[in-house]
This record gives sequence, C-alpha cells and structure tokens, in this order.
Amino acid sequence: MAEETDDEAFEQLLNEFISSQLEDVDISDSVSSPEKKSDSDTGILQEKDNLSEDTPQEEKDDDPEMAQLRPEEKALARAYRNFSDAVTIIADEANLPLHDFQITPQALYPNYKPSLGQKIVDDVIAGWDVLMKAFPDITAKISPDMSDEKLLEFAENCEHETLQFAIISYIEVLIEMEGCEISYKERKLRKEKRKLEREIYEEHQRRADRARAYINAIEQKQFPINAERLVKNFFKTSTKDPKGAYQILTENPAVFSPIEFNKIKPRFFGLLKVGPQDGIRMNRIIGNFLKHLKI
Repeated sequence: MAEETDDEAFEQLLNEFISSQLEDVDISDSVSSPEKKSDSDTGILQEKDNLSEDTPQEEKDDDPEMAQLRPEEKALARAYRNFSDAVTIIADEANLPLHDFQITPQALYPNYKPSLGQKIVDDVIAGWDVLMKAFPDITAKISPDMSDEKLLEFAENCEHETLQFAIISYIEVLIEMEGCEISYKERKLRKEKRKLEREIYEEHQRRADRARAYINAIEQKQFPINAERLVKNFFKTSTKDPKGAYQILTENPAVFSPIEFNKIKPRFFGLLKVGPQDGIRMNRIIGNFLKHLKI
C-alpha cells in the first residue's frame, strides 16, 4: 500500500513540476516578419475572400504538392504562391527583373520552421520592391508595415486587379505565417514536455533502482534495522540536503530508522543481555558499512 502511495505522489509531483516549467511560456508571440499585426484575422480573411473572386483561384486540395502538408502549411504555401504569381505577372508587364521565388510546397514538409519563415520574409520584401517600382504612385499611399485594414482599404479601391490580388495575398501570407509560427511553437512545447517527462521518469527509475540496491545490500547483512525504511527516509532527505543526508546515513543511520533491539543477538552465547550500548555499536557498524558501500 505504501508503494502505491509513493507512486501516486510521484505522478502528482511530476505533473505539477511540468506545469510549473511551462506555465510562463507564451506561444502567442508574433511572427518574426516585417512589423505587421492584424487587428482581426477573421474579418480580414473574409474581406480577402470577397475581394479575390475574380483573381487566380487557389490550388485544389488534391494538388499533389499540397496534399502532404498540414492545414497550416498548406494555407501558407497557397498564400505564398498567389503572392509570387501576382508579383511575377506585374514584373513581366512592367519589364522589371523577375525575382526568383524559390520556396515550394515541398519546403514546408514535414512542417514549417522559423528559418524558412525568414526566407519567405525576404521574398515578400523583394516582391514589395517590384510593386513599388511597377507602381511608383502607390509609394506614398501604402507600405508593407501598414495595418491590414489600411492595406485592405487600398485594395478595395485598387483598379489594377493583379496589384489588388498581390496586396491581398501579402496580408494572407503574414496571417498564415503567424499561424504556422504558433503551431511550430506548440509542437516544440509538446516535444520539450515529452522530453522533460521522460527525463524525470528515468531519474525516478534510477533512484528507485539505486534504493533497491541499497536495501538488498543492507538486508543481506541481516542488520537489526528496517532496511527499506532506512533507505526511503534517506532518499527523501537527500532531495533537499544531499550532503547532510549522506553524513547522517554514514554516521548515525538510526535517525532514518531506529535500531531494532529485538533483532540484536546477545553476546557471549546469550549470557549478556542486549543494552543501549549494543544499539550504539550496531548503529556505528551499519554507518561504517554504508560509508564503504559502493553502488
């Protein structure tokens, strides 16, 4: 029954410890991209859908390059492709050098990583440079660091459909990147939690195995002391004061478990009764044994 209680206590402590390690982690940090924050992602995406009815359609779900991606990565891949396609069309119409958008859906498999996010940011900035050169009159009106609402307001009144689609796709890229960043951090937290749980469990097992080895060694010597109680109390104390606990174990083990006088064999063929001095002597013998015990 005592072992069941110890196991339950350990599981409770394990869960509390893991929670304490993770409670201060904020997985909602903004994406590492141009300083953009959307005030209402849902509303923006709805407006984007309304504005993009006549623009190139997104890939179907059975697109072989998209099929293997997670939903978050798939949405980002589509937004990136829409933006790069629109910028490429505008560059061709304006006889501007074409930027090499190299990121493919395959690059997002098996999942998004911040290093890839930085490459997407670089491509987005290069794409904006093309837009500014192709439409110099918009330079004073919009910029990539404006709010989503202001960019959407500009897009609503934009008569050039490809430019309109490029701006909408740009907003979508940022939104989907933020979603991928959050998912990445959540996966990282889950991985770290599993690692932490495994390390704590393995340490618990090592301590349990070591404790059992101590108990077996003491019991083999048939000392007049409760070996299990001695070792368990020692290990409990050692979690708070390892050095002090070991000193007590080797100098005065009876602190952890009293000497059992009824198990001390009388000396001189039973002629001498067991007394306090015998308990002191056995306490010293047990401590000396534990001091030289190598486990």
